[in-house]
Amino acid sequence: MKSLKSFITEEKNTHMTHVEDLVFDKGVDGARSAINFLRDLRDMLSGHANSKINATVKWDGAPAIFCGIDPRDKKFFVAKKGVFNATPKVYKTAKDIDSDTSGDLAAKLKVALTEFSKLGITSGVYQGDLMFTNDKKREKIMGKDYITFHPNTIVYAVPTTSTLGQNIAKAKIGVVWHTMYTGTSFENMRASFGQNIVSKFRKVPTIWQDDATYRDYSGTATFTSRETEHLTSILSQAGRVFQGVNANTLNAMSKAENPELNQLINTYNNTKVRAGEKITNTRLHTQGLYHYIHDKYQKEIEKRKSDKGKSAQEEKRKAILKFFADHDQGEIARIFDLVNLLAEAKQMIINKMNEAGSIQTFLKTTNGFKVTGVEGFVAIDRIGSAVKIVDRMEFSKANFSPDIIKGWQK
Repeated sequence: MKSLKSFITEEKNTHMTHVEDLVFDKGVDGARSAINFLRDLRDMLSGHANSKINATVKWDGAPAIFCGIDPRDKKFFVAKKGVFNATPKVYKTAKDIDSDTSGDLAAKLKVALTEFSKLGITSGVYQGDLMFTNDKKREKIMGKDYITFHPNTIVYAVPTTSTLGQNIAKAKIGVVWHTMYTGTSFENMRASFGQNIVSKFRKVPTIWQDDATYRDYSGTATFTSRETEHLTSILSQAGRVFQGVNANTLNAMSKAENPELNQLINTYNNTKVRAGEKITNTRLHTQGLYHYIHDKYQKEIEKRKSDKGKSAQEEKRKAILKFFADHDQGEIARIFDLVNLLAEAKQMIINKMNEAGSIQTFLKTTNGFKVTGVEGFVAIDRIGSAVKIVDRMEFSKANFSPDIIKGWQK
């Protein structure tokens, strides 16, 4: 059995799935994995000492920042996501930065280059979320004085008189590290989550840095026996629904068996998330999915000028909609019932984990500040598989809402 620090090797910047989307993406195996992830998180938050799972916090930083030693020439660099391009794009001097970027991004990268070079990194590549450089503020929110930073959608706020607030006030740059890469070349580097990265670096007063590892700073973010019982009941119900789901129907929705249908299902579900609409009637949702696919292809048909082009799109539509002819609507709706139960269990876990933070989080709206949770969490099992645990209704809606002021908006 591998440890929690085992490598995730599928790809650099591993794309992680929302836990409930495992049901669609990986069929029967995915549904089973989703239930197991949530059970293990329940056990972790119920105080079980031998937890089967690790968790990290998703920070809403921007941009993603990389630094480390270039294995080709052993020189220190900073980078954006281009570090893992076929031709790696890394910055080793201010001139390198100016030749490829400009404005605020160039300024931030120059601070990162200067400050992160002091960390004493001798090998490997490290990825984190950049939280602030010179854009910290002192603000009064709901009557309290805070040091704030607002890199993207969420405003992070720390009391000015706290030790943490004083440390952040002194820092020239703030970063939360979440991934370490090791290897003899950029091409063969492998990523690992759940690492205690900060312990590998020198302490530098001008750098505020933290690991994304989930910690209960409050000392109280554990489920009561009643909460554990309630969550167990939801997960047991999810297990019963899962046992009653037609395996052929579920697998027919997966990426492996029908990637185009799978993408359309996820896209349709995301339209509901972005609109802040919960799936309350799964049969109506199933019918809505059918009409969404039908209408989407109708638009493609109407775009085509030739009969041949129109016919090709019509054949594609027939092939996709055949799924609804081959599988009972009630069976499809039952799969959405399962997803709803998993989402309900997930939300209980998110609400409890949000109690653990040491930094306040807000959304800046056109009418002032609004309390919110963190962006979410990442759960990592003992074989290194990782999934996102995110309050999609809250965070995704905020991401797309014109009423929420983003950090990059002037």
